[in-house]
Amino acid sequence: MRVFAGGIATETNTFSPMPTGMADFQVVRTADLNENGDLGGFGGPFNLFRRRCQERGWDYTFSLYAFAQPAGTTVRAVYESLRDELLAALETAMPVDIVLLPLHGAMVAEGYDDCETDIVTRVREIVGPQAKIGVELDLHCDLTQETIDAADAVVIFKEYPHVDINERAEELFTIIADAAEGKTKPTMALYDCRMIGLYLTPYEPMRSFVDAMIAREKAPGVLSLSLAHSFPWADVPTCGAYMLAVTDDDPALAADLAREFGGQFFAIRHETDPPSLPLDEALDVALAPESGLAVVADQSDNAGGGAPSDSTFVLRALLERGVTDAAIGMIWDPVAVGVAMSAGEGATLDLRLGGKMGPMSGDPLDLRVTVSGIIPDMKQQWTQSEGPVAVDCGNAVALHCQGVDIIVNSRRGQVFSPSVFSNFGIDPRSKCLLVVKSTQHFYAGFAPIADEIIYMAGPGAIPPIFTQIPYQRADLRKYPFIDDPFA
Repeated sequence: MRVFAGGIATETNTFSPMPTGMADFQVVRTADLNENGDLGGFGGPFNLFRRRCQERGWDYTFSLYAFAQPAGTTVRAVYESLRDELLAALETAMPVDIVLLPLHGAMVAEGYDDCETDIVTRVREIVGPQAKIGVELDLHCDLTQETIDAADAVVIFKEYPHVDINERAEELFTIIADAAEGKTKPTMALYDCRMIGLYLTPYEPMRSFVDAMIAREKAPGVLSLSLAHSFPWADVPTCGAYMLAVTDDDPALAADLAREFGGQFFAIRHETDPPSLPLDEALDVALAPESGLAVVADQSDNAGGGAPSDSTFVLRALLERGVTDAAIGMIWDPVAVGVAMSAGEGATLDLRLGGKMGPMSGDPLDLRVTVSGIIPDMKQQWTQSEGPVAVDCGNAVALHCQGVDIIVNSRRGQVFSPSVFSNFGIDPRSKCLLVVKSTQHFYAGFAPIADEIIYMAGPGAIPPIFTQIPYQRADLRKYPFIDDPFA
């Protein structure tokens, strides 16, 4: 068997003020792999594909993997350049029996509402009808029938936070390998759930829904069940949640399963609404004496959803309230990081912090701070089922201001784990309040230490109250804009 793998992945917030350009992509090519042939960071699926091919004695070709932190619409020339490089590598590798594509599912470029559909359909044109195409997607995707028609199997993360990326890659490889060997014939069906939202899988009723999908996959003829949650900050016509079923040569069963689970998901729509509180209410709850260690998610300024991660709203509120024994991270401000690193650890200086990217970032704060720590090229740990993954944060500094520890970094990214604080010798458990710029991926790392987790809908670029999003192109004949669009 000849196997080809590659991918281009980013999550596009069409409301974000920051376009996604070539400099925003980390591009890994064959020459960039380590001595074991592995990719670092988010490259786990490719490492798994390579190992499985080696175990079977199959020929494996890796082309490229380009990943950009979520931001605004990708520049057309940038997308087309990366796409064409991927397709050219595929043409060089031909003939191939299998193509494996870890993508995202919510990438928008100038002139392309759905980059993943564009990639998959072009791949099919190159490889022809006999080769097997497998696609892995983030659950915050907008899935199209065109992608389903062009691929042999699509598998989507089940968990939010995404702790199952490699598990889903294993699932996809097995399905496609079996199909290439003639053991199975995957058939897929898609069901439009008529919903737009954000669904947290550790909590009920989503926990039981995900567990039910996993349980049903053990039934005869069922290869995979996936829920595409939607990416609510992409103002494109396909924005919405879809249920996907993959069966073994049984399109009727696939359609029945997609409809059954899609209906069950729609039935719990009121119970899955985000539990997000306004900024002041969230802080009131967090600072109540009985709260213990409260972790507050600054959801609206999550870089993982395309926000700048430099907003000052919650930090200003903490300082105005006179809160001490608190910590906040990570504020993206390369200029402030550079100034603090030049001043050196222990220095006290006047510093203008945050609020750089526009109205949704708030006004900059002029603060007197002490530089309490400096870490060049800091890493944080992202919890995964197979072990933590190291994620680059760029240069990072810890600043102390009026009793609040502030982590500032030079590489825009959300908070995944308490190591963002503990790297500086700040014990997260010793604080009464931690504010993390993240929507949900912080959960796996912080839930074990938190007495209370609070989701906050403060001002910012990715508001978790979806009826407040100024859509222009999305089809809003869906919940929560209409309570029952099926009626």
